[in-house]
Amino acid sequence: MFQGASSLSLDAKGRLSVPTRHRDVLSALAAGQLTITKHPHGCLMIFPRPEWEKFRDRIAALPMSAQWWKRIFLGNAMDVEIDATGRVLISPELRAAAGIAKESVLLGMGNFFELWDKATYDAQEAQAMQGDMPDVFKDFSF
Repeated sequence: MFQGASSLSLDAKGRLSVPTRHRDVLSALAAGQLTITKHPHGCLMIFPRPEWEKFRDRIAALPMSAQWWKRIFLGNAMDVEIDATGRVLISPELRAAAGIAKESVLLGMGNFFELWDKATYDAQEAQAMQGDMPDVFKDFSF
């Protein structure tokens, strides 16, 4: 289970340094092989390859009425590998889709990560914190 937030900077070539605390797990779980695709909320999803394969199979099985979402998730997916120095190249197309230029936030979301443009994430988090909690939290104890 991946969790926690990391503030990261992409280098001039669009490479992201995977936080050390996640590298060993990703190496063991996926031999450093990841898949990156678009998320409907405007960020990127980064999956260890075995988790991507499960997600991909679920998306591929959706009916024709979901064809555009299949295109968004599957058509934009890019396979990458963590390099010898612990970096991953985020393609220009995916960086542009998520509005990521340099400063970013990597969030552990259980079996995958979300990669956000830092300013976009900060703004959306602040907006969410100002609103009401979803009904699903009404009986949730903190």
